[in-house]
Amino acid sequence: MTAQTERLHLDVTGANARALGVSRGAALRGTLPTAYAKYAELFRILGVTEAMELDGVARVVAAVDPWRPELIEQLRGVAEGAGVPFEQVVALNARTELIALGTRSASECSTVTARVGAHRFGVQTWDWHVELDAYWHTHTVTGHGLRYAGLTEQGILSKIGVNESGLALHFNILGHASDGPDGVPMHLLSSAVLSECASVDEAVALVRAAPIASSSAFTMLDANRAVSLEISPVGVYEIAEVDGSVQRTNHFQHAEPHAQQKTELYEPDSSDRLELVRERLSPGLPESPAELVRLLRSGPGQPPLTCVPDMTKEYGDRWATLATIVSDPDARTIRIFDGMPEASESGEWRVLAV
Repeated sequence: MTAQTERLHLDVTGANARALGVSRGAALRGTLPTAYAKYAELFRILGVTEAMELDGVARVVAAVDPWRPELIEQLRGVAEGAGVPFEQVVALNARTELIALGTRSASECSTVTARVGAHRFGVQTWDWHVELDAYWHTHTVTGHGLRYAGLTEQGILSKIGVNESGLALHFNILGHASDGPDGVPMHLLSSAVLSECASVDEAVALVRAAPIASSSAFTMLDANRAVSLEISPVGVYEIAEVDGSVQRTNHFQHAEPHAQQKTELYEPDSSDRLELVRERLSPGLPESPAELVRLLRSGPGQPPLTCVPDMTKEYGDRWATLATIVSDPDARTIRIFDGMPEASESGEWRVLAV
């Protein structure tokens, strides 16, 4: 496959956490201020005032600094390198937690893992606001902790990725009634997992030990197993691989967190998408990564495994599938397509190896 050249790629390097941050920030100096401004606009649309944002930022720093002070150092480095206020960088990395303070419904991502022959692969769509399409990129992070690569957004340390030890992480938002900015933001937790953990078992242990106050699902896979880890303020719950596959959308599958989920945010869309994927898997596992990607296509009248933005709507309601991602932890690679699965078979993928 040929690599894309249009989408920004960062090679982030540094011998320590601060240097990693400076490297990232300097590479984004021309675009990070605009990315923050666009997120600040979204926060206000969702009802998150400037005062709420600044309070949330302070609460995040208070939670993260005792747990992983090096993450705070990275964020300070990003701010230094980009020439922006530290608080803006924290807000970007805590965007999931700040958005949770609002009440707007959403369309979101779908993830599937499957054994294909002797190997496990993961695939997901990343669905987000079309207005933010200009502010994501791929990256490779080297020099402090395990080397990892994947997809993230301007100023945000990590999202979806694979590391040099063969651990892959896919990312889906969840919503719980108790969500707030009093713990480790999910995007910083992703960075800690990919830079510190050599296996799913190590990653589960790290997440269980972290101070959590918000919700997401980390679907993780390595050579030995796959699991979707439902992370919430009331606990961390494992959704195990069944018949060689794990499927994830945006609702809790475990009964305990499900009892207090923000059902109005993602339902019935999320359950309908999950049912469609499981119907497609019922004849058996896919026989190739290309077939795995096809599981996430949507046809007319089907639940929206992919999103086409309705441009008659306003910012906050125009959802688009911005990227399709395939992880191969055995090969230590992640493939990223700039767009929907429907276009990926004839399009160009960016392939990152660690």
